[in-house]
Amino acid sequence: MTSKRTYSGIAREAGESDENVQHFMSNSPWSGRGVIEQVQREATTLWEQTADRVLILDESADAKAGLVSAGSGRQHNGRLGKEDVCQVGVFLTLACGCVWTWIDGELFLPAAWFKPAAQPRRQRVGVPETREFQTKVALGWQMIERARAAGVGFDWLACDDLYGRAKWFRAKLAAAEIVYIADVPSNTRVYLHRPTWGVPKKTQPRGKKPRKPRVLSAEQPVPVSAVATRADTVWQTLNVRTTERGELHAPYAARQVWTLRDGVPTREWLILRREADGDMRYAFSNAAQNVPRLRLAYMASARCFVECSIRDAKSELGWDEFQAIKYRAWHHQLALTILASWFIAELRWDWQQQFPPDSTLVATLDVDVLPTLSLANVRELLRATMPLRQLSVAEAQDLVCGHLLNRTRSRQSRLRKQFDFRRFHSREPA
Repeated sequence: MTSKRTYSGIAREAGESDENVQHFMSNSPWSGRGVIEQVQREATTLWEQTADRVLILDESADAKAGLVSAGSGRQHNGRLGKEDVCQVGVFLTLACGCVWTWIDGELFLPAAWFKPAAQPRRQRVGVPETREFQTKVALGWQMIERARAAGVGFDWLACDDLYGRAKWFRAKLAAAEIVYIADVPSNTRVYLHRPTWGVPKKTQPRGKKPRKPRVLSAEQPVPVSAVATRADTVWQTLNVRTTERGELHAPYAARQVWTLRDGVPTREWLILRREADGDMRYAFSNAAQNVPRLRLAYMASARCFVECSIRDAKSELGWDEFQAIKYRAWHHQLALTILASWFIAELRWDWQQQFPPDSTLVATLDVDVLPTLSLANVRELLRATMPLRQLSVAEAQDLVCGHLLNRTRSRQSRLRKQFDFRRFHSREPA
């Protein structure tokens, strides 16, 4: 579509009524979960024999004008860097090579939505009675479990520091034998040597005998930001991978540290990266002790694909133009966005397999990498093969009349509300 993707616009292009499209998204009982599971099966089959498949967990917020939409509320909006009225979704992206697709998502409902006073609000937008409050991290773990149960294959998982700082989350990943690269905040504290752990001996004649284990060694933990400046932290500038825009290279350091997870010292990799603007990024990993530094850097760089998938969903697939109110509509929109995302990913993947880079063209252009098919390229191909329907004169007249009628009804509704408001406030107090 060349205009904003509203229900009215979609209905017009599809030759359907506005009411039918609204019902299809908000009230129809078709299974969005069934669509998502089908996409997961197809992605698993297509990339079953492919290496370097990464599952990426992240959240994204969409600003809202009011508090009527399911899950809307005043909460952190990462795009704006502040709290604002918005709706937040947690998403799973599966990336393979330079191709990515959404494969799952969940709507985050703030705790305020589960207060007793909010029950009418939940019923109005159709939140299931079985739905309970879950943090974004818990929703993420729930989706990872679903993906594993569905047989989705991946080689490691990447996530930002919202999830990486949750010790229980990293512990569950490790217990499930999932290799992770989890960003952590700069103030996260680590031990540079394995701390002595145990129940301290009783040193005073009075008082109870200690029972809980704790760190017994004298070494104090230090923030990861301090580790970056130590003389024994070895930095290397690594060429991580080749991209269309050039070589992805940056200064990296990696060393093994110990964290207190599940109440015991746990060995983890600490991966450090210095950005071009001087900012630092820190990540923990449970990768094997003998993994080369270059491999760790490559794995840590893969989280950019979730940013690409969210950007594509919002700029190209219409996710940011979603305006429905109901809980079911959000999940229906999610299913259709995942379906569109997978269609693009599969087309790009097939294109790469059928049309490998031409060595003669590479030599002629004096480059080592040729661009792959982009989402914008796919859009132009679709426009050529599936041109938008042109309205007849009669259809255009009906459209204009419908708009004028809707605007008239909208004005009538506002006038009634204004009249009721003035009448209510003009009453004399009893």
